[in-house]
Amino acid sequence: MTRRIKKVAIVGSGIMGSGIACHFANIGVEVLLLDIVPRELNDKEKAKGLTLEDKVVRNRLVNDALTASLKSKPSPIYNQKFANRITTGNLDDDIAKVADVDWIMEVVVERLDIKKIVFEKLEKYRTPGTIISSNTSGIPIKFMNEGRSKDFQKHFAVTHFFNPPRYLKLFEVVPGPDCKQEVTDFLMMYGEKFLGKTSVLAKDTPAFIGNRIGIFGIQSLFHQVKELGLTVEEVDKLTGPVIGRPKSATFRTVDVVGLDTLVHVANGIYDNCPNDEAHDLFKLPGFINTMMENKWLGSKTGQGFYKKTVVDGKKEILTLDLDTLEYRASKRAKFATLELTKTIDKPIDRFKVLVGGKDKAGEFYRKNFAAMFAYVQNRIPEISDEIYKIDDAMKAGFGWENGPFEIWDAVGVEAGIELMKAEGKEPAPWVTEMLAAGSKSFYSVKEGATYFYDIPSKSQTKKPGQESFIILDNIRKSNEVFKNSGVVIEDIGDGILNLEFQSKMNTIGGDVLAGINKGIDIAQKDFQGLVIGNQAANFSVGANIGMIFMMAVEQEYDELNYAIKYFQDTMMRMRYSSIPTISAPHGMALGGGCEISLHADKVVAAAETYMGLVEFGVGVIPGGGGSKEMALRASDSFQKGDVELNILQENFLTIGMAKVSTSAYEAFDLGLLQQGKDVVVVNKDRQIATAKAHAKLMAESGYTQPVKRNDVRVLGKQALGMFLVGTDSMQDSKYISEHDMKIANKLAYVMAGGDLSEPTLVTEQYLLDLEREAFLSLCTERKTLERIQHMLKTGKPLRN
Repeated sequence: MTRRIKKVAIVGSGIMGSGIACHFANIGVEVLLLDIVPRELNDKEKAKGLTLEDKVVRNRLVNDALTASLKSKPSPIYNQKFANRITTGNLDDDIAKVADVDWIMEVVVERLDIKKIVFEKLEKYRTPGTIISSNTSGIPIKFMNEGRSKDFQKHFAVTHFFNPPRYLKLFEVVPGPDCKQEVTDFLMMYGEKFLGKTSVLAKDTPAFIGNRIGIFGIQSLFHQVKELGLTVEEVDKLTGPVIGRPKSATFRTVDVVGLDTLVHVANGIYDNCPNDEAHDLFKLPGFINTMMENKWLGSKTGQGFYKKTVVDGKKEILTLDLDTLEYRASKRAKFATLELTKTIDKPIDRFKVLVGGKDKAGEFYRKNFAAMFAYVQNRIPEISDEIYKIDDAMKAGFGWENGPFEIWDAVGVEAGIELMKAEGKEPAPWVTEMLAAGSKSFYSVKEGATYFYDIPSKSQTKKPGQESFIILDNIRKSNEVFKNSGVVIEDIGDGILNLEFQSKMNTIGGDVLAGINKGIDIAQKDFQGLVIGNQAANFSVGANIGMIFMMAVEQEYDELNYAIKYFQDTMMRMRYSSIPTISAPHGMALGGGCEISLHADKVVAAAETYMGLVEFGVGVIPGGGGSKEMALRASDSFQKGDVELNILQENFLTIGMAKVSTSAYEAFDLGLLQQGKDVVVVNKDRQIATAKAHAKLMAESGYTQPVKRNDVRVLGKQALGMFLVGTDSMQDSKYISEHDMKIANKLAYVMAGGDLSEPTLVTEQYLLDLEREAFLSLCTERKTLERIQHMLKTGKPLRN
C-alpha cells in the first residue's frame, strides 16, 4: 500500500505543537491543529459579553498559541501565506474531523494520564490504519499503548521533533513494540524526504538518543565547570564554533531552551536509568537547584546564565558568577590553545591540537572528550546498535558539526583511549575488538561512500541511505577535475560537474571568478552541465569587499573597473554558455552570492536560504549584474501583462532596503527566485543531487545556448522621476541619510535605463555599463569607504 500524507492532525498547540503544525504547512500539507476548550472567560471576553459557548472563546487557546508562534522569531514558517494551510479547532467540537486525516500526532504535556485521556478520545474517531504518533521525549511507549486497540498499537510510534521544528533537523522515530515495519519504514522515509530531516531510528530508552547524549554532555560540563574553576563565558568560548558547535555554545543554549526543560530531561534520565555508569552525573549541582528556585530559567524569565539589562540607556549583558550566584559584567575569555587553531579552517582538524593544549583549555578538552568518548561507547547497544545513529542525532539535534565518534576518529582512536585512561575510564570491549580486528577508525570513505564500523560483523559496512545524497567531502579528492585557491571542481557523475567555493566565508574574488570561467570551459568541452554548490555553512556572503576597499583606497580605478567588469562578464557567461548552469544556494546567499543565482539557468535552493542584494549596506549598488537583472525582470513582467512601474518599484525597494529573504519561498516574493523556473529543496542533504538531476534533465531535453537579449524595455525619465521624488521625500523625513539618497539615486538611474525621454528597448550590456559606472563612482565616495571599512572591522553595516 502506498501511503500519502495529504492532511495531518496535531493535538496540542503549545510551542512544539504549533511549530510542528507550521512545518507541515511549510511542505504543503493541510493541518488540523486542535487544543482544549478554556474552562473560564478571560477579562477581554467578559468585557465583550461573550460566553463559554461562543466559538471564538472555545478556540481561544489554539488560536492564541498559533498566532504567538507565527509572530515569534525566528519564524516557524517559510512564508506567512502558508499559515492558510492550518485550520484550528478544539477537542470537543472538532475531534470527529480526525477521521479524515492521514496522520494524527499528539503533542500535549508530558504527563501519561493526560496523554491516555487524549488517546482514548482520538480512538473513538480515528480511522483504522491511520498513523498515530506522539512527540514525547521520555514516556515509554508500552505505557502509552496500554488499553489501546490492536490497530492503534500496530500504527503507533514516537516521532520526536526537536525545537524549533523548522530549524533543527533531528527526527527520532521510535516504533512501538507492536508497530508494523511498514509504518516505521514510512516514517523514516517521510522525515528524510518530505520534512527535510535527518531521520534516526531510536530505541525506546529514556530520552532516546539525542537528549540522552546531549544532556549527558551538558551535565558533564555543569560538574566540570566548578572542578576546573571556569567561568560561564570561558565554557561558552570553549564549546562554541571553535569545536563546530553553534554560537550559543552551552550556557547560552540552555538559556534559550529553558533551564526547566533541561532539568526535566536530566531528572527523567536520573530516575529511569539507575544502571547508567554515569548515573550520579545526572544529579543536578547546587547552583542549578538555586537557579530553579529563583526561577532564573533563561530567556523566558529574563535571566538565566546571562541577564540583559539597560545601564545608562545602553543594553548590557551580565553573566552569572557560579561561585557567588550574583550577576557581574561579562569578561572576555581568551586561551593560548585556541590561538593555535586560528589558522585551521575546519573544526574536525582542530581536535588534535585542542587536546594537546598546555593550558586550562587543553585540560578542559582532555577531560571533556574523555568523558564523552567513555559515555557514548557504553551506550551501544543500549540506545543504538550502530555508531552512526549517535553521530547523526547529535549533528541534527544539537547542531554539532561532528558527532562524538567522528571527533574520536579525529583525535585518533588509540589517543582517545589514552585520554580516557588518564581519567580512570576503560575502553568498551567492542572498541578493543575493533582495533584488534585491524580497524583503526570508526569511519572510512570508499568510492565516495561513508563506511562505519559495524560491531556484529566486526567490519566496515556501508552507511545506508546515501544513494540520494552527494557528499562532496567524500568525492573531492578522487573526482577532482580542477582546483585553484578559490574553487574545487568535481565530476559528480552523469556528465555533470560541481563547482564549490573554497575561499574564506565563500567570498567571491578573482580566483573564484576564474574558477567559474574554467568550470564553464571544461563543461562545454567535455561535460553536459555545471552545478555551482557547496556544503559549507553558507553558500556565499558575497564579493570580497576587502579587495574592493584596497583598490578604492589606492585609487586604482582602472583595476577596479576591470574587476567589476570581470564579475559582470562571468555572470553573463553563466547565462549564455552552451551548457545548463544550476545554482544551489543555501544559508546566506548575499550580494554576489545572490547575483550568481540570478544569472544561473535554474536555481535549486535549499528551503533555508537567506538571499538578498545587500550592497547598500557597504555604500554601493549591486555591481555584478544584480541591478541590471532586477530591471530586466521588471521588463519581462511587463511583457506578461503586469503593471511594469509597480514591479520596477518593488525591485528597486528590494535592493534599496537591502531586503533578505527569511526562506527560499520568501525569495520568490522578492523577485529573486522565479516561479515556474526555480525550485526549492527542503532537505539540504539532497540539494546537490537534486541540482545534478535538473542539470542532467535540461541537457538531455536538448539545452540550447540562449540568444543575448537586446529587448529589455526601460522607462527612462518616467521611472527616474518617480524614484527621485521618492528618495527626496524619504531624505526630507529623515528616513534615509544624504549618502543613502545618493546611492538610491544612482540605482534609480541604472534601473530606469538612464534619463531617456521615452520607454526604449536596450541591451543587457547597456544596463551593465550603467551599473558598473554607478558602482565605480560610489567607490570614490569617502562615506562609502567608511561603510566598507566598518563592515570589514565589525561585520555590521554603518549608517552614515
